[in-house]
Amino acid sequence: MLLAATLYTIAVFGERAARILKPWHLALFWLGLVFDTTGTTLMAQISGGWKWDVHGVVGLTAVALMLAHSAWASVALFLKQEGVLRSFRKFSVHVWALWMAAFISGVVLVALG
Repeated sequence: MLLAATLYTIAVFGERAARILKPWHLALFWLGLVFDTTGTTLMAQISGGWKWDVHGVVGLTAVALMLAHSAWASVALFLKQEGVLRSFRKFSVHVWALWMAAFISGVVLVALG
């Protein structure tokens, strides 16, 4: 999960600094999603299954948004839509913030036991 957070954070803030979506950002978005999905699946198995609490719902929403975000970035880069490539970062940071809320709530829940 920490690797997913690191990759996704580098991608989002790298894109923000560059002020345009680039292929390496896209690669990190997809890698972050893969590692997050893998980590989430493993954590659900370890904890005895999916839980429909605030953390579970926010986490599931964040993963769905990460998937939509990565897919949209793929299409934008493929079609070379300059306007979308330049404004994409406005959406990225919101997806990242929701994902971080899920990540941090998971850390807090584990710490509280």
